[in-house]
Amino acid sequence: MHKTTLEQWALLEKVVELGSFAKAAAQTNRSQSSVSYNLALLQERLGVTLLTPAGRRAVLTPAGELLLGQVAPLLRAFTWVETRASTLHDGARTRLDLVVDSIFPRRRLFAILKQFQQAWPQTQVRLTEVLESGSGQPSAYADADVMVLTRRQDVTGRGEWLMNIDFIAVAHCDHPLCALPAPLSEEALRPWPLICIADRDTPPQPAHDAWTFSTVDAAIDAVMYQVGYGWLPEERIRPLLEQGTLRPLPLTHGARRATPLHLIVKTSLAPLDAQVTTLLHLLRAG
Repeated sequence: MHKTTLEQWALLEKVVELGSFAKAAAQTNRSQSSVSYNLALLQERLGVTLLTPAGRRAVLTPAGELLLGQVAPLLRAFTWVETRASTLHDGARTRLDLVVDSIFPRRRLFAILKQFQQAWPQTQVRLTEVLESGSGQPSAYADADVMVLTRRQDVTGRGEWLMNIDFIAVAHCDHPLCALPAPLSEEALRPWPLICIADRDTPPQPAHDAWTFSTVDAAIDAVMYQVGYGWLPEERIRPLLEQGTLRPLPLTHGARRATPLHLIVKTSLAPLDAQVTTLLHLLRAG
């Protein structure tokens, strides 16, 4: 059996925070004698002096400061557990499954998740990034509560248009394509590999030499290392464009493309709970 209790340590922390036994007693709805007794018992069982008077305040001794510092994370964790238990008792959602196409702007995504966490700190978000393609299986998203995908309809629900993602044809500034006179025709592009992100940006007419990558980051790196040229999400490569490391290709046509993203909610979520409603609002407003 343990010699001390979390309650005693919490009282010690409160006395140090407020500076007196009387204030700690008032805030914890206890009598001052109860607070004094528990802290005396704590020090007796430890065999260590934890508090010492300093004028009208009670302050930690060096040993008290060391020990309370080690216990403080346990107090925070215990408070979190009790709060989580309260949400379970109230029937509140404890986890939300979100599936997002990897072309969704990262900066916008994590700003939304930060706001959601601030609004619902006891609800965990399980985020899954996917790269949709023509061969994608809807069953992969069956567990999701909310999805942001290119397709408007999924097996789990119907979607609404959320935003367009702009893709721009680019090459590294040192790539031979950037030295050719504008505009660039399909014949000018033909000798060089087209860097594709899965099946997403396969051109209407088959490219002479198309290399396919399974992630957006890998496709960006391939263009950065001058493996070839490709249509990349403008938001993800904006810093590289501003630095001049990547350059837009002056094509005769089709230099820019737009891919729509749709917001899909699981059909079975009716009526929508408060957490899902908050996330949908943030996605729409973001």
